[in-house]
Amino acid sequence: MDHNIIYPVLLGIALAACCGFRIFLPFLAVAIASQLNWIEVSPSMQWISGWQAITCFAVASVIEIVAYYIPFLDNILDTITTPLAVVAGTVLAFAVIPMDDGNALLHWGLSAIGGGTLAGSIQGGTGFIRLFSTKATVGAGNVVIASAENAAAITGIFLSFAVPLLAFILLTTIALWFLWKAITRLTNREEKIF
Repeated sequence: MDHNIIYPVLLGIALAACCGFRIFLPFLAVAIASQLNWIEVSPSMQWISGWQAITCFAVASVIEIVAYYIPFLDNILDTITTPLAVVAGTVLAFAVIPMDDGNALLHWGLSAIGGGTLAGSIQGGTGFIRLFSTKATVGAGNVVIASAENAAAITGIFLSFAVPLLAFILLTTIALWFLWKAITRLTNREEKIF
């Protein structure tokens, strides 16, 4: 693999995984980085670096962060953002990972498998933790979870740009752990039924 493509592939997948913690913060980071010419985005995604997109992502990020601090609304948001995280992770990975325009299927496939799957796994896992917290603390503990997610999103974004290999490894490990826990839980539930 060409060394010039390794950084953007790791960056794209790691940033996409951060969509599992907060959907709009990674988009905001990519938009700003692209506007400042720190990174290149795919030709079809050039709109992401415009000031209108940056403004929209900034406003959406603030609204998303604040909304997750409201008990029970955060659980409702999880039902919406879990499938949305898969789409957002796929689109963000597509924007950052450079590919030959003649190979759109490979580009979208890599983006969906790498970015969408990780983002969806992380969002599903954090949503499950929040649901457990809601049951255990009647929503009072969800503020801690929201703060941890915000910190994880910001840290993940920072690491993605600074040390993309480390961010990729950490975020993939988190996503795989969430997947493993979900599969284990579903398997144990099926065993109890029979």
